[in-house]
Amino acid sequence: MENGSPPPNGYAAPEGNAASNGSAAANGSAASANGQLPLTARLLVAGARGARSVGRATGIDRAVEVATEEAIVAAVESEAVERALVRVLQGPVVEEAVEGALESDAVKRALLEAMDSELVDEVWRRLLASDQAQQLVERIAEAPELRAAISAQGAGLLSDIGRTIGNLARRLDDTFERIVRRVFFRPRRSAPTDRAGAISRTLAMLLDGVFVNLGFSAVAAIVALIDSALNGSGNGVSGVALIAGAGVWIVFGSFYLVGFWALAGETPGMRFLHIRLAEGRLPLRRSLRRLIGIYLAVLTLGLGFLGIVFGERRRGLEDRFGETEVIYDDRRPQPAPWSTLEPGVEEQQPAAVPAA
Repeated sequence: MENGSPPPNGYAAPEGNAASNGSAAANGSAASANGQLPLTARLLVAGARGARSVGRATGIDRAVEVATEEAIVAAVESEAVERALVRVLQGPVVEEAVEGALESDAVKRALLEAMDSELVDEVWRRLLASDQAQQLVERIAEAPELRAAISAQGAGLLSDIGRTIGNLARRLDDTFERIVRRVFFRPRRSAPTDRAGAISRTLAMLLDGVFVNLGFSAVAAIVALIDSALNGSGNGVSGVALIAGAGVWIVFGSFYLVGFWALAGETPGMRFLHIRLAEGRLPLRRSLRRLIGIYLAVLTLGLGFLGIVFGERRRGLEDRFGETEVIYDDRRPQPAPWSTLEPGVEEQQPAAVPAA
């Protein structure tokens, strides 16, 4: 039918039309085989291309991209995402992953190989040879904190040595006193005392004598050098010079003792042995009287020192003249400020475990 109406019932298509329909189907299959899409697919592709072109022309695609980016940024910056990340980072997942990575043999081998590589050695050589490293070393060496720490360490070492020797001298004080009293049939001491005994005081006096001799020798060497330069005589030292030198030595030692008694209440030798005057710093008059007592005890061939052994308060003639007593110094240095708790901060006690 020319108008395209369906044929009436029972009407068979002619053989020519059937042949034409078969040729059309064959052409369609051949077109599909040659890469041409079906009509429906071609319409969808054309529509998508048209929509894309319209989007580019109108700027809709750019607006969609910006909106998507802003949505992603807002989601990342939200408190919910932040809390989720914090829970993940604080949870056992990250910790277990890090521990597993550190305990793995591959990571250990990689770290060891990296440390043993020539690149690391070269980096260290260049770092140590750099001007910045030298400036850092100089700045650390010149730091007042480092110098104070070194000085404190040296003073602490000397103090520990002196305390050890002082403790040994304390035991020898009691032993020496007990032996001397037994020899002279004197009763033993009934109770221990904190007064310094003969051994401790003798060692302190000998150490002070070393300091006096060192100072006097330095002054005498300077005086002798000046005298030889001015007079040019090389005949040695005369007897008069020796007597004068002995007198100067006595005067120098007297100033040494009186000065330390009046300024510190102890001499360097007494401080090293950890003994001191119980009265602390003495007035100048009492210091001079104590010095006179020492000279009198020496002139009596040491008899003035017997009170240190036989007296209950261990006082020699110098102590009676100066009205002083020598005691053991048990004072300890003050702890560092950072080693104690702040005021009002109590040390936390462990919670008591309830009884079952």
